[in-house]
Amino acid sequence: MNTHRKQLISLAHPVYFSLLASVAAGIINTVWVSRLGGPAVAAVAVATNTENVLLGVALVFGSGTTVLVAHARGAGDAGAVRAAVRGGWAVWALVTPVVVVGGFLLREPLAGLVLGGGDGAAVPLAVGYFAVSLPGVAVFFAQQLVDGILKGAGDTRTPMRLALLANGLILVGDPFLIDLYGVQGAALSTVLCRTVALGAGLVALRRNRLLCSAAEARPAEPIGAALRRTLRTGLPMSADFTVRQTGALVLVAIVARLGVTAVAAYAIAYKVMYVATMAFYAVRQAAAIHTAHLLGAGKDERRAIGRQAVVVAGSAGLVAAVVLGAAAPWVMGAFGAGPGVAHEGVLFLRCVGPYLVLMACFIALGGVFEGSGGAPVLLRVTVLGTAVQLPLAFALAGLGLPGVCLALALAMAVQCAAVLVPLRRARRQEGSDVSLARVA
Repeated sequence: MNTHRKQLISLAHPVYFSLLASVAAGIINTVWVSRLGGPAVAAVAVATNTENVLLGVALVFGSGTTVLVAHARGAGDAGAVRAAVRGGWAVWALVTPVVVVGGFLLREPLAGLVLGGGDGAAVPLAVGYFAVSLPGVAVFFAQQLVDGILKGAGDTRTPMRLALLANGLILVGDPFLIDLYGVQGAALSTVLCRTVALGAGLVALRRNRLLCSAAEARPAEPIGAALRRTLRTGLPMSADFTVRQTGALVLVAIVARLGVTAVAAYAIAYKVMYVATMAFYAVRQAAAIHTAHLLGAGKDERRAIGRQAVVVAGSAGLVAAVVLGAAAPWVMGAFGAGPGVAHEGVLFLRCVGPYLVLMACFIALGGVFEGSGGAPVLLRVTVLGTAVQLPLAFALAGLGLPGVCLALALAMAVQCAAVLVPLRRARRQEGSDVSLARVA
C-alpha cells in the first residue's frame, strides 16, 4: 500500500469514529427527551443545532492549533510547538467568555429566535436548556482545543477515545438526570460527561512526549504573536465551515417549497448521509495533519498526499453511493417513514451518488490546502460553490428532489474544477522556475 495512503487511513479512521460519537450524543439526548413530549424534543433539537454553529467558532482555535502544532512537529521545533499550544489557549481564553456570557445573557431571545419567535411550550424549555448548555460551552471549547493539540501532535486515537468516553457516560447519565431535571437534565448530563472527558484529555496532554518536551522549550514567539498566528490560520477554516452550514440551512428552505413530505424525506436522507460525509471530513483532517507534518518536504510530496487523499475519500464516496442507492428502501423503512416520505427519500438517495463522489474528492483535497496554509483559497472556492448551488437548487427544485441532487452535483463539480486552478497555476510556475534555472 502507498505510504501516504497508509498514513492517511491510520490518521483518519480514529477521527471518523470520533465524529460519529459526537453525532451520537445528539441522538441519545433526543431519544431520552422524546419521553417528555414534542415541545421537549423541539427545544433540545434546536438547542443542540445551535452547538453546530458554535463548532464553527471552535474551529478558529481547534483546527488552527492542529495545523500549527503539526507544522512545528514536522519541522522538529519544540519552541514552535509550545508557541502554537500557547496561542491556541490564548484564543480560547479570548473567545470563550464572550460566547458564554453573551449567550447566557441572551438565552431568552436566542430561544425565541431559533424556535421562530413562538410563545409555545418549547421556548421556556429551550431557555432552561440554554441556561445549562451555554456555560458548558467553556468545556466544549476546551475539549475541541485539547483534541486539536493532540491531533497536531499526530495522535488521533486519544481524541477518539475521549469522544467515546464522553458519549458512553452520556448514555448512562441521560436517563437518570432527565428523570430528575427534565430537559435541563439532558444539558447537565452532556456538560458533566464532557467535563470528565476533558479532564482525561488534559491528563493525555501531560503524558504526550512531544508536548512534554515542548513544555521545557522556550516559546518561539511571544504569546501575542502566537495568538495572531492562530487566528490567521484558523479563521479561514472557521469561515469555510460557517459558509457550508449557512448554505445547508438555506437549502432546507428551498426544499421546503416542495412540501412537507419532501422536507421530511430530505431530513432523513441527509442524516443517513452523515455516515458517509463524516468519512470525507475524517480524510480531510488526516490530509491536513499529514501535509503539515511534511510541509518542508516539497510540492511533490503535497501532490502525492493530495492524490492519495482523493483516492481514499473518493473510494469511500463511491462505496457510499452504491450502498445507499441499493439499501435506500430499507434505510427509509428503518426510520419508520410513511409511504410518501419513503418514496421521496429513496429517490433522493438514489440520485445523490454523483454529488457524494465529487464531494468526497473536494473535501479530502481541501485538507492538503489547510495543511499547507492554503485555507483562504479553499474558503473562496467554498463561497463560489455555495453561490452557484443555491440559485441552481432554486431553479431546479421544480424537478423535485432529483433536481436538488442535480444542483448539488453541478455546484460540487464547479468547486472541484475551481480548486484545480491554483494547483495547475503552481505547477506551471514550478515548471517556469525549472526552465529559468536551466537557462541560468
